[in-house]
Amino acid sequence: MAIAVVCRLFTMKQLSNVLTLGNLFCGAIAIIFILHAPQYIAEFNGTEYTVTNPEPIYWASALVVLAGIMDFFDGFVARWLCIQSPMGKELDSLADVVSFGVVPGMIIFRLLRSAYMQMPDVFDISYLNLAPALLVPCFAAYRLAKFNLDTRQTDFFIGVPTPAVGLLVASFPLIMLYNPFNLAHWLQNIWVLYVIIVLLCYLMVAEIPMLSMKFKNFRLAQNWPRLLLVVLLLIGIPVLRYAVVPFLFVCYVIISLIAPPGKATAVNN
Repeated sequence: MAIAVVCRLFTMKQLSNVLTLGNLFCGAIAIIFILHAPQYIAEFNGTEYTVTNPEPIYWASALVVLAGIMDFFDGFVARWLCIQSPMGKELDSLADVVSFGVVPGMIIFRLLRSAYMQMPDVFDISYLNLAPALLVPCFAAYRLAKFNLDTRQTDFFIGVPTPAVGLLVASFPLIMLYNPFNLAHWLQNIWVLYVIIVLLCYLMVAEIPMLSMKFKNFRLAQNWPRLLLVVLLLIGIPVLRYAVVPFLFVCYVIISLIAPPGKATAVNN
């Protein structure tokens, strides 16, 4: 009986860490899907092209979403059970850099490669042209390390949180598949992708207070930006479908700039 009680307490104490490791597991599986997206040779007008089967990348997108859900609940459970610890904080950052740093970087790498495949001199393209995609995981790692040392952040973020970046990039393959509002055309443009890389890297490390979605009370005056984002999400889903993710990301940044949350102080990143 005593052993069962001890095991139960141990399990409860480690529950948030188990969720964090689930986040990491999803990120690792997503990487496998991206790496093993099968390729085949297709001939068009007498020219051979390497074509990537996109289906595994769609699964990677779904796994990033699942990782985001686990990332949200690991912090929620830690606060609810009062089991927050420095170990959990470090573990959370290590998981996030994989799921919301490495995976998005690899997705953009694939998108860049696909965009270059449409160019006449595709076989002369160097991997150096694709390397900027790997700046995303580098800046994500820097942002997470900075977050762990930054004592200013408790109720708000400084810079866009890595899960937001991860979920944004995870929507790109789905937008390519369903092509709402012909957005797939823009995601096949190398210069648009380079601009996205620069913007995401900047926003992650910028000294800009960003809104967190954690409700501490139900006062409208303090929570209207969060409620506005929720309303925009509910309205946007049936209208925009998968395009709602970049739309909501842009709204999140704009609302944070228009209604600065003030001096940021640490939320679970």
